[in-house]
Parts: sequence; structure tokens; C-alpha cells
Amino acid sequence: MKIKKLYLPILLAIAMAFGIIVGGFLNYPSQGGGTLVASSNKNKLNKLVELIEREYVDDVNTDSIVDLTVNSILEKLDPHSVYISKENMEAVEQNMAGKFVGIGISFYMYKDSLAIIKTIPGGPSEKAGLRAGDRILFANNYKLFNRKLPTDTLFSRLKGTDGSKVQLTIFRPEGHKTFKINLTRGQVPVKSVDVGLMADKNTGYIKINRFAETTYDEFHKALASLKKQGATRLVVDLRDNGGGFMEPAIQIADEFLSDGQLIVKTKNKRKQVDETRATEEGIFEKGRLFILINENSASASEILAGAIQDNDRGTIVGRRSFGKGLVQREMKLGDNSAVRLTVARYYTPSGRSIQRSYAGGGEAYFNDFQKRYENGELYAADSIKIADTLKYKTVKGRTVYGGGGIIPDKFVALEGKHGDEAVAEMMKLAITGHFVFEQLDKERAGFAGLTPDEVVSKVDDSEKYFNAFIKYMKGNGFELSLIKQKDIVKHYIAAEFVRQLYSDKEYYELLLKQDSMMKAAVESK
Repeated sequence: MKIKKLYLPILLAIAMAFGIIVGGFLNYPSQGGGTLVASSNKNKLNKLVELIEREYVDDVNTDSIVDLTVNSILEKLDPHSVYISKENMEAVEQNMAGKFVGIGISFYMYKDSLAIIKTIPGGPSEKAGLRAGDRILFANNYKLFNRKLPTDTLFSRLKGTDGSKVQLTIFRPEGHKTFKINLTRGQVPVKSVDVGLMADKNTGYIKINRFAETTYDEFHKALASLKKQGATRLVVDLRDNGGGFMEPAIQIADEFLSDGQLIVKTKNKRKQVDETRATEEGIFEKGRLFILINENSASASEILAGAIQDNDRGTIVGRRSFGKGLVQREMKLGDNSAVRLTVARYYTPSGRSIQRSYAGGGEAYFNDFQKRYENGELYAADSIKIADTLKYKTVKGRTVYGGGGIIPDKFVALEGKHGDEAVAEMMKLAITGHFVFEQLDKERAGFAGLTPDEVVSKVDDSEKYFNAFIKYMKGNGFELSLIKQKDIVKHYIAAEFVRQLYSDKEYYELLLKQDSMMKAAVESK
């Protein structure tokens, strides 16, 4: 595969689809208990399924028939009314809950052996002394290596109920030691706030990857810490954040807005309008504020950005957001599957609906990114298609537009030349992490004791890791010509080394040094 313009929309859209379809969920208050109401037509479906089960000549999985039927119905509605099967429901719920019960590791099946990439800080594995590079051979007496086990089987062996015990057999390459260790499974956080750090002596930076049940608490803790460190300016990064629950987005907006200012309003089928306003509890109502968005910022991200823009509280930096102004409520179907049904529209404080049209169907709707790329919108602000008939006014009288996402106050184009950003997005994929893990597995001792800056120098000052990466990608089916993007590749490889050896904080500190949106915010007067 050659990195050309042709592949840019594909590579940049990889992270968008799942995050916006499933992550873009806004929990709307239930008016009727959250279960489906019986109707006269449901008997038709029930009778058909029963008839198939009883009379059809071959054995049929009627559950799959029902799933197909539900999906077909929802496809006729809107792109964000979705069905979540019982097989996927557990993972979705854990992601939105912000935690799961397990042993607390990130792992990689390396040469058919379960290798620990990192232990999660404060988790059971870290407390028990497990390290990056350790192999887990057995969970109790269940063999995990040389079996080509699917990921869900591996998870099922490592996860369990809170407080349950598991005995792990560990091989540690350092010293070629094999030993057993008893772990007690516990609550493991799934962070929705990747990092909170000081970008300079006055500017704090907080990265939010989605809006889950724990997001506000994570955010508030990070914000309070940054204020103590002297932050008088704040950058909130919502890039590639496909959304999630509405409530934490509202709570975060409340930290910035004054008592009584409108945050968002919703309107349902019965024309019922609900308004949500800020309280007097905010802890960052006066400092300079910047919100970073891009074409993958959706749903709850747009509620937060819209509230800040319409109240003239801060500066929106980046590119036009996705454009999702619909609200869903989750309703259980009785077998641990669920429907997330669109039940309302939301409007920003100025009265804007930023929902894009989905009249062309779901495929065209989610392929909108490609249109933006082709018409030049990602590279020039004057290529953004503005709905002149949908003009609204902010609190201070500035003109803003509805009809298709949040248009930033300060536009920042995709970085570099055409094709550079495709490489940058590719370098954020898991394969880069796998490459770095394998390099560290061979020479972990050579990185021991190095500072993050020394790690960067070790990677940047040699062609060794760049050449090894090209060879690694080729071995995984990618024929890449990246000589023109060598600096970009080296930068991301170095950052990944730093992340695996240290933490997300050091990783983001390194990436932000060359981040054009961050520079645009920090350099704003």
C-alpha cells in the first residue's frame, strides 16, 4: 500500500466511525422507564419468529433473524439510532462506565504469547509487581500461549468479579524466570481524560477522549491540579472525541460559565423544551479558554464547544466539527441487548441545531469526511460551506451558523503537505505500539535509566528505528514509501517509546511540541 492522496480519507476516517456511531450517545432523561412499549404490530414479528422456529425445514438461529430485523428498522430512521447486540453490550457498557473488573494490563499477542505492554497504574498487576515485557503463560490452569486464542477468550480468562482470585504463571525474559503469582481482580479505570498537564508556566492542557460516567470527576481533578500549578489559561482538547453522555459535557461547561448562562436546550417529539443553565459552582470562570475540535469531534463534544462559543466564553480552535445534534436514549430489549433511539434534538444557546442532513442515507452521512477533504475544507477556511440562511448571534452579537457542525473561531488546517497527515494518523494506530514493544523487548536494558529527552535523542539520532519500522510494516503487508515523511515517523516512534517507558503525560508533552492547533491556542493573545 502506497501512501497517496487516495488513502487519506480512509486512514483519517478509521477512528471516526465507531467513536461517533457508538460513542456519540447522549443520554436523554427517560419519560417512560426505558423499556419498549407493546404495540399491536409486535405480534406479527413474534408469530413469524415462532413459525420459523416450529416449522422451517432447517435449523435457524432466530436470534440472528431478530437482530437483522431490528437493524433494518433502525436504518430507516436516522444514522444514530442503533442496535447493540448482547455480544457487544458488555464492552460498550464498560467503556461508558469508565471502569471494568480485571487484572489491569494492556497486552499484545506477540509470537502467540500474551505479553504485557504496560501495567495500569494502581491496578492489581502493578501492585503485584508485574512488569512490561512479562508473558502470562497460564491463568489458573488454563494455557494462554501457542493456542491462537481469540481476544474475547483471553479477556474472559483475565476478567472476573470484583475480589475474585486468579493464579498467573509468568515468564520474565529478563533472567529467563518462570514463577507463579496470585492476583485479586479489582476495579480497573478506563480513562476518558487522557492527561492533564502544564504546556507552559501559564497554560494548562486537558485531553478528553470521550464523555463517560467518570469524565467529569476526572476532568475536575485535572483542572483543580492545573489551577494549583498556576494555570491562568486552559486548552481543552476535544479532537477525535465522538461524544458519549450529555451530563458530563454539561458539568464541564458549568466549570467555565457564569451562574444562569444557558448551556444547552433539547426539544422532543412532543415539543417539550428543556433548558440547562450554569450554576455558580464553576472553578474556571475567568481564565482564557480554548477548545480544540476537528472533523471527528461530535455529539457531547459539540454541546460543550457550542456552549462556550455562543456565550463568548472562549475561543474554538481547529476545523469544523462532525455535526451531530440528535439525542439518544438507551432502552434495554430484555436479553442484554439494547436500542439507542433518537428521542430529541439539542440546540446550542443561540438556538442553533448543528445536525447535518442525513437525507442521503447512513453511508453518505458517515462519508461526509471525504467530501470535506475533496472540496479543500480541511486545508482552507474559505472552503467551508456555510448555511447563510441559518445565522445566529452569540451573547456579544457575533454571527455563528447552524446546519452542520461547529465552525471554529480560529481555523487550523491539517498539518503539512497532502499525505503527511495520513502518515501521522497511521502512526497513531496500534501497529506502531506493537512495533515499539517488540523493539523494547529486544533491548529494554538499553533504555533503562534514560530520561524522556534521552529516549527521544536515541530514536531521532539514528536511522535504526526508522529502517526497522519500514521493514516491520512491510512484514505486516504494508508497502510504504515514507522517506519524505521520515521526520514525522521518527517523531511518533519516539513518542511511543516514551509512552511505553513512562506515561501518557510524557507522551503528550512530546506530541504537543509539534501540534499546530496547540501552537495556535498558546500563541493567541
